[in-house]
Amino acid sequence: RWEILWSEAPTKVNGPQARQFTPCIKQINFPTNLIRLEVNSSLLDYYTELDAVVLHGVKERPVLSLKTSMIDMNDIDEEEDEEKFGCGMDTLNKQFSIVTLREWSTNGYFDKLPYELIQLILSHLTVPDLCRLAQTCKLLYQHCCDPLQYIHLSLQPYWARINDTSLEYLQSRCTLIQWLNLSWTGNRGAISVSGFSRFLKVCGSELVRLELSCGHFLNETCLEVITEMCPNLQELNLSSCDKIPPQAFNHIAKVSSLKRLILYRTKVEQTALLSILNFCSELQHLSLGSCVMIEDYDLIASMMGAKCKKLRSLDLWRCKNITESGIAELAAGCQLLEELDLGWCPTLQSSTGCFTNLARKLPNLQKLFLTANRSVCDTDIEELAANCTHLRQLDILG
Repeated sequence: RWEILWSEAPTKVNGPQARQFTPCIKQINFPTNLIRLEVNSSLLDYYTELDAVVLHGVKERPVLSLKTSMIDMNDIDEEEDEEKFGCGMDTLNKQFSIVTLREWSTNGYFDKLPYELIQLILSHLTVPDLCRLAQTCKLLYQHCCDPLQYIHLSLQPYWARINDTSLEYLQSRCTLIQWLNLSWTGNRGAISVSGFSRFLKVCGSELVRLELSCGHFLNETCLEVITEMCPNLQELNLSSCDKIPPQAFNHIAKVSSLKRLILYRTKVEQTALLSILNFCSELQHLSLGSCVMIEDYDLIASMMGAKCKKLRSLDLWRCKNITESGIAELAAGCQLLEELDLGWCPTLQSSTGCFTNLARKLPNLQKLFLTANRSVCDTDIEELAANCTHLRQLDILG
């Protein structure tokens, strides 16, 4: 449970000078390495300009005195409890003195609810709350451990606490999992390659969607396990997994059922990517933004035009060498494209007619990003207006 350390209404600060803001925070009696900052921007005239947050702490965890709060018997409604359960003070004292605990033969109102309805109620709980609830009684333990409760599982909100032990604990519950989000988790040795592999070997057979962005523990072995243990995989997100070596991406070509592949800011190299495009012809969404190891984007665009006929969204942000030739082959082959990001692509010049060609060949475009391209001119805008009648978002910033 979160403790509020400080909360106040905003105060007006006169003068443009930066300042150190050091509020008087509430003292707590437990150690923590997790702090959350929340800002209610609706109360401000302008956005909050925080440059940095400094946390002062200690290396060694202090020894704290454990204070256990006793149950206040005055909080118990005696009349109601005595009438319904016979749990007055005398009865409680007798029960506490018995060595063997009595097994309750009933689960109360839960016995009157259909199994599916209890499952639906529990589906609104977070993962930590499900783990806590499982400790209350046998009936709720059974519900909290039901694999149907973990068809879609996102562990990203708990990235700071997830480790090998967490995955092992969840393993028996995730045998039917279809969507798994492990983004941001496992860094600094929290998740090992062997721990990740053990989890996927048990839980990977039904996986359709796997999110692993910023997973710096991932290596070639992990990709090999993914391609072997997840035969039904359709969506794979490896965004910012910059520790995966270039040659390891060849394994992705084995997953021919892929429809969505995010390789943003990875070290995928050209040969591996050509292999992926050749064998994964079902691709509909592809992100290659800021992939600096690719030497010839025109060759990649040509392969996409020839093999990826079902492509609907493509991110080529900051691709350093694509030209009008690659754009022409892409537009000719991928005519179902609805979203295209060509932001910060310095080699594309309007004078070659590349943007006019895009507008005429891709009538289904809904989003087009030409960010920071200084060559975009009136003719390009007029062609887009005339041909791309479904356009909803156009970025010509800069």
